[in-house]
Amino acid sequence: MRVLAKKILREFWTKHRDSEQQLKAWFEEAEKGLWDTPDKIMQQFPNARIIPGNRVIFNIRGNRYRLIVKINYKYGMLWIRFIGTHQEYDRIDPVKI
Repeated sequence: MRVLAKKILREFWTKHRDSEQQLKAWFEEAEKGLWDTPDKIMQQFPNARIIPGNRVIFNIRGNRYRLIVKINYKYGMLWIRFIGTHQEYDRIDPVKI
């Protein structure tokens, strides 16, 4: 997968140092991933949640943080749409962000 907007992750882990290693690991896994269907994501990340609009929610650091991505399965592209604390996540609509 081609992951777009890594800068968003970098800015987040600069503020939330405890997320850095897990976000870096997630990024590496995502780049290596051959996710052409939601099922392939679930095989690799069984705790992820598939939501409408080709979006996926990943739990980071034991659900302390939430990462939302939008995926174009056909072209193998993934956009970072949101990364935040659980409290910040509660204030957004994950389908529209």
